[in-house]
Amino acid sequence: MKVGIVGLGTMGTTHAASYQRIADCELVAVADIQLERCKTVAERYGVRSYASLGEMLASETLDVVDVCLPTHLHREHVEMAAAAGKHVFCEKPLARNRQEGEAMVEACRKAGVTLGIGHVVRFFPEYRRAKEIIESGQLGKVGTVYTYRGGGGFPMAWQDWYANYQWSGGLTLDMIIHDFDFLRWTLGEVKRVYAKSTFGRAYNRLEHVLVSLRFESGAIANVEGSWLDIGGFGTKFEFACEKGLLTYNSKDATSFRSYQQRTGLESVQGVAVPESVVDKDPYTQELEHFVGCLKRGEEPLISGDGALGAVDIAMAALESIKTGNPVTLSSERG
Repeated sequence: MKVGIVGLGTMGTTHAASYQRIADCELVAVADIQLERCKTVAERYGVRSYASLGEMLASETLDVVDVCLPTHLHREHVEMAAAAGKHVFCEKPLARNRQEGEAMVEACRKAGVTLGIGHVVRFFPEYRRAKEIIESGQLGKVGTVYTYRGGGGFPMAWQDWYANYQWSGGLTLDMIIHDFDFLRWTLGEVKRVYAKSTFGRAYNRLEHVLVSLRFESGAIANVEGSWLDIGGFGTKFEFACEKGLLTYNSKDATSFRSYQQRTGLESVQGVAVPESVVDKDPYTQELEHFVGCLKRGEEPLISGDGALGAVDIAMAALESIKTGNPVTLSSERG
């Protein structure tokens, strides 16, 4: 599989390193409008560099185009790659809104190419293990869930695009969409969304968001995201279930714990589940999974259609933030 990456910010350079660890897969070219950055990455991995995806497609024989550009540029470049007959891996979020996302999915479907989306949290061992435990039923039905994702130090990037709400969708669409996708993957479809944010009330680099999700199953999740945590970036979750509690905090020495409720006079004990020792980081795993699916002719774990569900939740949260009202998701959406 010959791969070309367009966009060499944080995720593009991370993906470039990951492809070096994937068997039967070769990064052959990179493209970025920032020519010096592009040249540096190209020289590091001994690949060719281009100023645009168009130039790269015209000069290279590729199997896969990896799109790691700012969100508002996803549609244009995914459609360009699909029209050239290339499979596409696109960083999350799929798109700035559902309409753009649907157009991207349809473009890939018409071209007969596979579209995969970088919701990498599905490949983090703690999150995968939580899903396994919840689905096993050993803790009973899920009642409430709390997730947190955030840190201090607002990200800097090309043209400061993270701070441009029209381009990035802010913290809700760009960051905590990870948790929307994970929760939907684990608990099923969301019925109603209510959200509050500091957006419009404070400097946009100090955004803090709280989102409440009611699932069709009856479970309620409270999703928190922040750029105000000066203690450094971290993530956590807590599942309160009928028979116990499942918790994770990335900043704890023993980060993953499962507590099962005892009967009678038995004490409640916490059983630490050690983190898995993985040979490959989650970013490499997600790309390896995508490449493997292409070789086997299988649908990837996170397809374009699946990613639309997370976009729907994020857009509903943004609407709720704007109007101050809860938003009910249509049952007709995927």
